[in-house]
Formats: sequence, C-alpha cells, structure tokens
Amino acid sequence: RQVTLTVTYLALLAGRCTTQTPRPLPGNRNVRPHPRRCLCGLRSFPPAPPPSLWRRGTKYERYVPEPGLHQETTTPPRPTAPMQSALCNTVCPGGKIRAPIPAQTSAPRSRSATRAGTVRVAAMSASTTITTTTTPATLKKLQNGSDVRGVAIAGVEGEPVTLNDEAAYLIGAAFVDWLAHKTSKAAAELTIGVGRDPRLSGEALTNALFAGFASKGCGLVVDLGLATTPACFMSTVTPSTAYDAGIMLTASHLPFNRNGMKFFTAGGGLDAGDISAICSSAATMCEATPGGHPIPQATGGAFPPGVERRPFLLEYAGQLRDLIVKGAGVGDRPLEGMKIIVDAGNGSGGFFAEHVLTPLGADTSGSQFLDPDGNFPNHSPNPEDSEAMASAVAATQAAGADLGIIFDTDVDRSAVIDAAGKPINRNKLIALLAAIVLEEHPGTTVVTDSVTSDGLAAFIAAKGGTHVRYMRGYKNVINKGVELNKAGIDTQLMIETSGHGAMKENYSLDDGAYIAVKIIIEAVRRRAVAGGGGISELLAELKEPLEETEVRLKILVDDFKPKGAQVLVALTAAVTEGSTFSGCMPVNENFEGFRVRKDEGGGKWGWFLLRQSLHDPVMVINFESEVPGGVKAMAAEVSAWFAAEDFGEIDVSKLLDVVK
Repeated sequence: RQVTLTVTYLALLAGRCTTQTPRPLPGNRNVRPHPRRCLCGLRSFPPAPPPSLWRRGTKYERYVPEPGLHQETTTPPRPTAPMQSALCNTVCPGGKIRAPIPAQTSAPRSRSATRAGTVRVAAMSASTTITTTTTPATLKKLQNGSDVRGVAIAGVEGEPVTLNDEAAYLIGAAFVDWLAHKTSKAAAELTIGVGRDPRLSGEALTNALFAGFASKGCGLVVDLGLATTPACFMSTVTPSTAYDAGIMLTASHLPFNRNGMKFFTAGGGLDAGDISAICSSAATMCEATPGGHPIPQATGGAFPPGVERRPFLLEYAGQLRDLIVKGAGVGDRPLEGMKIIVDAGNGSGGFFAEHVLTPLGADTSGSQFLDPDGNFPNHSPNPEDSEAMASAVAATQAAGADLGIIFDTDVDRSAVIDAAGKPINRNKLIALLAAIVLEEHPGTTVVTDSVTSDGLAAFIAAKGGTHVRYMRGYKNVINKGVELNKAGIDTQLMIETSGHGAMKENYSLDDGAYIAVKIIIEAVRRRAVAGGGGISELLAELKEPLEETEVRLKILVDDFKPKGAQVLVALTAAVTEGSTFSGCMPVNENFEGFRVRKDEGGGKWGWFLLRQSLHDPVMVINFESEVPGGVKAMAAEVSAWFAAEDFGEIDVSKLLDVVK
C-alpha cells in the first residue's frame, strides 16, 4: 500500500492519472488531456481545474482509490495532495463556467448529507450510519407507472426530497418480500443485481437498498456498478449470472436531482400493479417504524456483508458485439471502414463507442459526452429533446460520420442520424425499424403508441405489415405486443415514439443499444451490396406531415381524472354530431383518448388527438397537418370549442399560443 501511495503521489505531481491513463478517445469532446479513470474501468476524471476557477464552498468530487468508490469534498482539489483527484462541478469541457450544485454552508459532511431527510443522525466516523425518515403517503406517491421515481437531491426550489435513504431502504426490504413470494424462494436463497446510471444520488441510494435487502436476509446482492437498464435485465437471463432480479437506479432523462428504480426478473420488467404492491408494502413498514432506520455507510471501499461487486456492463457489451458480428456476416471486424459517432449525453451509454463499436473496427472519433457525469452538463440525455438532437446532428456532420447514435441516460432509448445529418427519431425511427423487421418477418404486426402519424400507418401497410396503434406508455405498448404474441399474432416490434423500442427476438425488452445494433447491421448489409445506399433509403416511401405540434393543457383540480373524462366525452359528442367541427370525423379504432381526422381539401388530411396524461393533471393534444397553416386552423377550432363549453378548470393558454 505504501508503494501505491508513493507512486500515485509522484504521478499526481507529474499531472497524470491516479490509477491509470487510458488511451484518449479521438475527438471525444468531454475528455481533457491525461484523463483519469476509476479502477472500475468505466468512469473517467478530467484533470483538476486551475486554482483560478476554484470557488469557495462549492462541492468537488474526490476520487478514493478503491474500485467504483467516489466521494465528495468541499475542499478544492490540489494536484500535490496524495491519492486525490477531482471533477470540478463548476467547470464544463472547454473551461466554460456552468451552474454548480448548491454550495454547502457548513463543515464537510458525508455525501448523503446532500440529500435531505427529516432526521440526520451520526457524524462521519469509522462506522458511520445515517438515518432519514419518510412517510407512507410519500412512499406511495413514488410510483410512476411501472417505475419508482422521486426527487433525491435537495436544492431545487419547489422540489422537496421524496426519494431519500429511508425510502430506498424500505423499498428494498419490500422488494425482497415481493420477490420471495414471486419466486417461492426463501429470502436467503435470492440473488439480486443492482446497477445505476451516473446520477449524483445513485451510490447512496444503492447503499440504502443494500441495507434494506440485508434487513430481510437476502442471500446475495451484487453491485453491478455503472450500468444501463437493459444490462440490468440481461443480468437476469445471462447464464453466467442468472440473478433472480435486477434493479436499475435511474430517472431516465430527468434532471440531475431526480432518481428512481426500474425492476426486472427474467420474465421482464415489473408492471404497475407490482410497483403498487411494493410501494404499499414499504408504506406499511414505514408506519411500523416512523423513526427510520440507521443505514451503514460504505467507508474505505468496504461493502456490507452479502454484497459483492461484479460489474456487468462489459459482458453486456460483448453480447452486443456478438450480435453485430453474427448479423452482419462479413467477418470479425464488420465495421471496418465505417465512421460512427455516439452522443451519450454524459449518461451510461459511453461504453457503446469504446467497447462495442471500436473493437469491431469502427472509427468513433468525433463522439461526444461519453464520460458519465451526473450533472449532465452539456445537454439533456434525451433523444426527443431538440437541443440534444441538434447537438448530435452537429457532431455527426462535423465528423463526416456514416451514422450517429444518441442515447438517453440509461440507454433504454435511442435515435440515429444519417450520413446527411438528418435525424431519424419518432415516426421515422419506427418506420426504419418496421422496414427492417418486415424484411425479416413478412406480415408481422407492429405495435406503437397512440400519437403516431397517418403516414406511418400507410408506410407499414405498404410494406405488408399490420399496424396496431395502442396507448401511450412504453409498458402499455410492450405489454400489448406480448399479449398479441401469446394470442398467436406474430408481433416482432413494439415501439413508442419516445424511442422506447422492444423486439420479440430480444425478450420484448426496450433496449436502445439493441435498436442501434439492428440499424448498424442493416447499414453494414447495405454497404456490402454494390451501389447500396444508406439506411435513409428505407424511408423513401414514408409520407411525413408538413406541420405538427403537441400542446399540453393543465387540469386545475386535484381530482383531475374525472374532469379529463368529462372533456373527452364532450368532444366525442361534438365531433360525432358534426356541426361544431367541419370536415372532421372520428377514427374508428382508437385505444386512447379521442382521435379525429380532418379533411383539409385536395386529398390532404390532418388529424388531432386529445388524450389524458397517464399520471399527471394534464390533457395533451397532438396535431398533424399536410397543408400550410393546417395546425393553426385545427387549433383555432378546438380552442373555440373549449371557449364555448367553458370547462373552467382547464388551462387552454398553450392552445391559444398556437392559434396566435
């Protein structure tokens, strides 16, 4: 250990890595000279910022030389301090100042102190414990459909912490009970893998989960470290691991202060009913122990008994490489001569460039934001976000790449950019994947959510497929596909316009990396054909709307679902009666809200769909038109109808903005 300390100290004096200096990724905009990499192999630390950029009281992140252990300190990092490197939270790549995490105003505390709880017990010591409290009502509200989500870090005005250590502890304990019942195993026989994205609250919440598992006597808990949501699921079906369950700590593309959990067994992701049962069980435990539970904090790299560190992400990367090699069928380096860039948005997806594409021969120079950073300093890690997509398009064009790929934080969603710099997401992404699967499985069914375009439906039909336009919510879409397959109706693709895409051949799992792999294989195949064009040629027959927009109308009452239902009933009656909306007719097959087709003349058709949000007090209207000004004209008719009906508790100001 003394030798290690001495070598590391000398390395720091030389301005180099505390552990190892990996080969810098060419063109990676998020890596400065001499990047430092954690011993876990998946996290890099840029060099310390110059003293002129240190800011008193700002949190910095200190690297402790144990695999995967990262801690915070309020002491500005100094390159002469042994065993210490830093990632300054106030400096983004290129030296631009960005907003810091709210500064501490007291003496340095443990990392968990940044996540508010009602009670804080025990200072840092050789055996530190932290106690927070929550309420049964808060635990029940953490359910977000088939996930758990909440605010995990204090400091954002109007967003109190709801997912703290105690909540994670209780959910962990409740999950062990649920899993034991589900598998008919004793708790001591269970194995659970837990992964996380790079969110700042991830490690502390993981530790709290571990404590909750231990309270129920769970047999083996595996820390998967930095992971993706699909990788967590794959750890339950890969023979070498085959865990009874996997949990991914993530809040997808939501801001840095949020976090959540997604749960899996080998049968797939848990449904809303399962999450409701787990949260209710946790709430019952909370009632019995309102003072909270002391949760041991990991110190010195030590893990609680029964917890082992077994990173899985690189094994998952190997599975993806094998799929590309097999699918392309042109040798062990099928991507030789191709340039593919990746925009990971500082989420978990950076591995795809370094550990999937590069080993297969691809040139990934020009990739950006590959390093995990829970501040998400560059853009929202969200393929649907216009700023994020514009950034990925710019990177693709600047690199002269054949293909660009953009992932969300936990890599269960993705989108691509073609060689011309054109984004392929939403309806175009669905069309591209539909074309690919219909070549492989003629006549198959494609399930989508409710807001897909008429042009997409026509495209799928022209390719010989069947389109089922179902409900919003990726679990709803996937479950519908699973239901159809069980009924004997071949359904190879289930995909939401958000980019959550699942395939029958891949466990009906929404996996952004797998979707990217399918597109890459198609790109390789087309290159192998003499005169073969790019993937965008598959979209030549897709008819796209001239105009489209989405408007969200707030429902201003607490009991919002009855009000939303009232509005939908009234709109259905008005369109069916025919005098209020000219040239409009209801769409016959509709699984969500109310969809209306609008005759725009000259053989052109528009449509609008009014639906109620699954979880929020919001009504959403989607418009598409094939003529200039068509969206504005439909919005004017709908807003006039709202004014005449005078619902009162519906805020239509956003709709009026479209009309103006």
